Amino acid sequence: MVSDYNKGLLTPGVLRATLAAARARGIPVCLDPKTRSFANYQPVTVITPNHQEAAEAAGIPIEDEASLIEAGRRLLGAIDCRAVLVTRGEEGMALFTEGGEVTHIATVAREVYDVTGAGDTVIATLGLALAAGASFAEAAILANHAAGVVVGKVGTATVTRDELLATL
Repeated sequence: MVSDYNKGLLTPGVLRATLAAARARGIPVCLDPKTRSFANYQPVTVITPNHQEAAEAAGIPIEDEASLIEAGRRLLGAIDCRAVLVTRGEEGMALFTEGGEVTHIATVAREVYDVTGAGDTVIATLGLALAAGASFAEAAILANHAAGVVVGKVGTATVTRDELLATL
């Protein structure tokens, strides 16, 4: 799991060495980006930009379904990765995988009190599900449900196994 908060720790050199070492050892990498240029975020297994980050990195505004698909495909083609999961807040998520498949995942959040930590919840749940053998789509659906739980709480929150199971 790599979550870039753009605080200076994940320099291009650190990322290059770490990601190359993970690839050489067959270790999957889930990465939550922060900068506009994703060139340093490769090779990875899956990258999870939010709507704005995806638009900036793809170089196009995401205004509708067509521009979302174009942005997702551009990112998937430009980065050495197997999947791109664009988190879209109240509009859910869009998963782009090798081979051109696009999966739209509707939001499951019923009440939104605080989005703090939602992206962290997404990448943590996604990574855990992938490590347990889930497909990208299955992992993204679980991550969506987990994020739906945490945004319904005030402040930085967690989701329990029972809470996640209850949403499914």
